[in-house]
Amino acid sequence: MRILIIGNRGMLGTDLMLEMGQVHELRGLDLPEIDITNTAQCREKMSDFRPEVVINAAALTAVDYCESHEDEALLVNGEGPGILAAVADGQGARLVHYSTDYVFDGLKVGPYREEDEARPSSAYGRSKLRGEELVRANCPDHLILRTAWLFGCNGKNFIRTILKAARGGQPLRVVDDQRGSPTYTRDLARCTLRMVEEGCRGTYHVTNSGACTWFELALYAIKCAGIAAAVTPVTSAEYSLPAPRPANSVLANVSLERSGLPALRPWQDAVREYIYNCEMGC
Repeated sequence: MRILIIGNRGMLGTDLMLEMGQVHELRGLDLPEIDITNTAQCREKMSDFRPEVVINAAALTAVDYCESHEDEALLVNGEGPGILAAVADGQGARLVHYSTDYVFDGLKVGPYREEDEARPSSAYGRSKLRGEELVRANCPDHLILRTAWLFGCNGKNFIRTILKAARGGQPLRVVDDQRGSPTYTRDLARCTLRMVEEGCRGTYHVTNSGACTWFELALYAIKCAGIAAAVTPVTSAEYSLPAPRPANSVLANVSLERSGLPALRPWQDAVREYIYNCEMGC
C-alpha cells in the first residue's frame, strides 16, 4: 500500500513512519516541503506519489497560542485538512485525519462517545472541529481519529516537561481538576496502521485505556522515573491559562470496540514504557 504521511517529522508523524515503514511503501512530507493550506502544492505532491492513503498528522497544537490567533488556527487546523481531503478525494485516496478531545466542552459526566455533540470551548477546539467538518464534507472515504493528551519520544510533551522540572528541583504545581486519557504516540501509530489495513472509516476515539488528572499523571511519571519530588495539586482557577480546558475530556473508544479491534493498553503501562525508552538518563 502506498501511504503519504503529512507532518512526518512531528511527535506522532515520527512514530507513524516507524510503524508503517516496515510493511508499506511510505513517503513523508512536512514543512517546508508541503503546506497543507496550499491547494496547488498539495495536489502536486499527491500527484507525484499517487498514494492510496493520505495521513494528516500536521496541526497547530499550541492551545494557548491558538486562543489569541484563532484565524491562523482555523486556517491550519480547519481549512488545511479540508484542502487535503478535497485533493485526496479527487485522486481516489482515503484520508486519515487526527482530531482532539478538545472538540468537547468537558461538562458531561462520564466519558464522551463518538456520537456525543461536539461543543468546543476554546479556539483550538473550534479549529479542530472545523477540520473534522471539512474532511467529512470533502472526502467521503475518510477516517477521523480523535485522541488526547499525547506523549511520545520525538518532541515536547507534558511528561517530559514535568520530569525536567522535577530533576531541576523546581516546585511543581499541577492541575488536579481536569481529567483525560493520556495516549502514547507509538500505540496510536500502531492502532492507526491496523485500522488503515482493515479499511476502517468514519469517526473513532482512540486513546490508551483508563483516565487520570494531570496531577495524577505527574505523580505517576515521577514515580516511574525514580525522582524524589513533591507535587502540589491546584485547581484550574489557581493555574490560570489563556485558553479554557475541558474539565472532563475522557474519550470512550466505543467505535473501536464495535469494530472488534483491541483496546489500547492502560495508560500506566504506556507511560512506563515511554519513560524507560525515552526519558531515562536524560
